[in-house]
Amino acid sequence: MNEILKEAIKIQEEIVDIRRKIHREPELGFEETKTSELIKKYLGSLGIETKTIAKTGVVGTIYGNGQKTIAIRADIDALPIQEENDLPYASAVPGKMHACGHDVHTAIALGAAKLISKMKDKLDGNVKFIFQPAEETTGGAKPMLDAGVFDDPKVDAIIGLHVDPDLNVGQIGYTYGKAYASSDMFDINVIGKSSHGAEPHKSVDPIAISANIINMIQTVVSRESNPLEPLVITIGSIEGGYARNVIASKVRMSGIIRMLNEENRDKITKRVESIAKNTAEAMGGKAEFNRVEGYPCLINDSNMIDIMKRSAASIVGDSNVISVLPTLGVEDFAYYLKEVPGCFYKLGCGNKEKGIDKPIHNNMFDVDENCIPYGIAIHVLTAINYLQNDSKDAVKQKRMLKNMLNYSDSL
Repeated sequence: MNEILKEAIKIQEEIVDIRRKIHREPELGFEETKTSELIKKYLGSLGIETKTIAKTGVVGTIYGNGQKTIAIRADIDALPIQEENDLPYASAVPGKMHACGHDVHTAIALGAAKLISKMKDKLDGNVKFIFQPAEETTGGAKPMLDAGVFDDPKVDAIIGLHVDPDLNVGQIGYTYGKAYASSDMFDINVIGKSSHGAEPHKSVDPIAISANIINMIQTVVSRESNPLEPLVITIGSIEGGYARNVIASKVRMSGIIRMLNEENRDKITKRVESIAKNTAEAMGGKAEFNRVEGYPCLINDSNMIDIMKRSAASIVGDSNVISVLPTLGVEDFAYYLKEVPGCFYKLGCGNKEKGIDKPIHNNMFDVDENCIPYGIAIHVLTAINYLQNDSKDAVKQKRMLKNMLNYSDSL
């Protein structure tokens, strides 16, 4: 067994306890005050100075003996979901739940901080730990960047992970290049003219207009986009009217555009806007369109993926480091990757034999906590290998492991 993994297993119980405490007290985006205090207290116990930025974000840095700095990011917010799991550590807050594994991400980063803090004198650079709020809502990554999270010391690269119940514990998923989609949210107000349902000729029916807009929008996917480039346009809500025998005056729709071609975002969004407005006008009505720009595409750096893969393979074996397809889900880690090279990988947390196979954002989502040592070990070894310029120098690697083992023997 890899020596770093052995050290991660030794602290597994401690880190699992932290994960469960966070899980019991979930907090939504930019409300994570208890979580932030827990993080600061734990990092402080390791001798790591911290600072709070972007309302509830926390940053702590371990300074080694080099100029380069790699960041490890964990998101800390929960979701507005009522947990239905019957577990001793289930959410104690009605209507809030860690249904996306951010409690696990946070605990893993804290575990990595503990191991790295014990070898800082031998570290060939610095490791910055970024605990970010609000990934699930408006996106906390951009406010963290705006607040200078990559400064003092300047961050040169970044890594992060996301638990994945589709992968078993001990499996690691990676994707070169485009891994997560961009997103653009939009709202459409269709304005018509109301009348009695018995006199439709006196109306301009916004419901009929909306039906045509919805159908026409889908031709952007089927007829105006390269079929080899993933694109999804979803109308997720529609509301209008208040009585069965009255033609309404207005319909409100909301939707989202997801795609893996960052360069075409503006073009596709403008095409949807044009269809909505022109369709409404052709049918005698009017459409108002509002775009809310969401996260960019998450694009992994190939060299950083290579470093992570080699690190992971030494921990879980080559056969358990698996190439996975991109997803049309979104992830605000993408903002960091627009600034520095990095990689975002998937940590297997599923275990069907234990019934742990629910998808993320499900009200019965949970993880097999045996995934936690793997996440800690891969974070630690990837950071070490990056700071060593991914050196394959066995002497340097043994020196680092010997330092860790000396610490372990003294416990």
